[in-house]
Amino acid sequence: MSDDKNQTPEDLQRFLQEKMGNTIKIDLKAQAQQAEEDLRAAEEKRDKALVFDYKPREIKEYLDRFVIRQDDAKKVLSTAICDHYHHIQNCTTEEDWRDYKKQNIVLIGPTGVGKTYLIQNIARLIGVPFVKADATKYSETGYVGGDVEDLIRELVAQADGDIQLAEYGIVYIDEIDKIASSTNTWGKDVSGHGVQRNLLKLMEETEVPLKSAQDVIGQMQSLIQFQTRGKVDKKTINTRNILFIVSGAFSGLAEIISKRLGAKQIGFMQEKTGSRQEDLVLDNVRSVDMIQYGFEAEFTGRLPVIVHCTHLSAEDLFNIMKYSEGSILKQYKRDFLSYGIDIYFTDDGMKALAEKAAREKTGARGLMTVCERIFRDFKYFLPDSKVKAFVVTDKLVADTETTLNDLLTDPGRDASWVLKWKFRKISERLKKQFGVKLKFEKEASQYLGERAAEQDEDLADFTESYFREFEHALNLLAKEGDGSEYVLGGENIKSLGETLENWIKDCYKNNKKG
Repeated sequence: MSDDKNQTPEDLQRFLQEKMGNTIKIDLKAQAQQAEEDLRAAEEKRDKALVFDYKPREIKEYLDRFVIRQDDAKKVLSTAICDHYHHIQNCTTEEDWRDYKKQNIVLIGPTGVGKTYLIQNIARLIGVPFVKADATKYSETGYVGGDVEDLIRELVAQADGDIQLAEYGIVYIDEIDKIASSTNTWGKDVSGHGVQRNLLKLMEETEVPLKSAQDVIGQMQSLIQFQTRGKVDKKTINTRNILFIVSGAFSGLAEIISKRLGAKQIGFMQEKTGSRQEDLVLDNVRSVDMIQYGFEAEFTGRLPVIVHCTHLSAEDLFNIMKYSEGSILKQYKRDFLSYGIDIYFTDDGMKALAEKAAREKTGARGLMTVCERIFRDFKYFLPDSKVKAFVVTDKLVADTETTLNDLLTDPGRDASWVLKWKFRKISERLKKQFGVKLKFEKEASQYLGERAAEQDEDLADFTESYFREFEHALNLLAKEGDGSEYVLGGENIKSLGETLENWIKDCYKNNKKG
């Protein structure tokens, strides 16, 4: 089929007949009718008014749950997002829109620091469709590579056909630095500038047809619609309210900024080394630096909010594993649980993983690289073994092969550590529920573990139920006690009622003496 966009219905019909013949039959009328019905159903599905009542601090606090560090970036993003969606809600007339400048955003930072993750979580929080793509897949014409308008159509798909909801969506384009025109070549970088200009149209305001000129089936559906109804409904999506966020590593941008600042102005930055020095320089990025990097002034002007995400240290990677709700370790826990195996991570083990990941120089993505390398053989051999649990320590990270062989030889080698860890968690639960701080010695832990196994119950649930029978005594102990830790051994756990009674009596005596 010709690449000419001005195809006639007859051309399209001939193309289908030549390509498909009698081997593939497509009921275009049925498809066109079904598409119309789906679109009508989506439009009637819900009240499409966007409800946005977040404050910047609330968005920042939400992001803190998932993304470690990047505090400045989270503050700037949260504020820009609130400004954008509050303005959409407050604009009721064309005059309201006349002087408004949309706060499209450019994110600068190395790979693996959380740029995409930040935007994904923002979109999820506020409930708008989100589309991500790489700038490198697009071309100026849309024939070699993708058409940038497909991004807008994808928003509609993500919104289940709800056009108005799609018009509040977020388009995220990564690797935007790759379409900057090269400053080291003669002449114009036509492809890069062409894509910039096409994106510029979308970032300002334009009507994008829901059916692409290259969508043969869509064009045939329109043909059938014209033949049956005498007209074609032209569905479009307006980009005025769509927020555009672009990102990239921007290799070499720091050098451009340094030249602009000059040696005298950067001062203390020169005292820093490596990534830290680059972060300090990039904190000073301005639109003029983006233009020098290879972006057209008009394109840069449509990206007024510039956010810099900093490099991640080994300590940051440790905190991601331990504190982030999106920790990659949850994935590995699920992987091993699929085989009935529990995996536990010590702080020393996570620090060792973080140090290895930091040497990968790929940010948080380095954690996946390191974990896959370390746990590959564990995933292969342990499912066929008697191992039901194991602990990731710094020793395991340093010598994976020896640790794996030891586990296979002695499947229960980590059982004692696991039991102790479980009862630390159980103590925390009981403290929260009854207000009493308890410590379980080995014999008490084993006794409760055996009882839970006999009744085929979860250890934590069984223990909580076991102590709930003495709820009144525990509450009284919490009231009369001084907050001290009470130690449970093998004998007093078996006669818990009598043990609690003696502890309460001791508390009364001590209170009278006091």
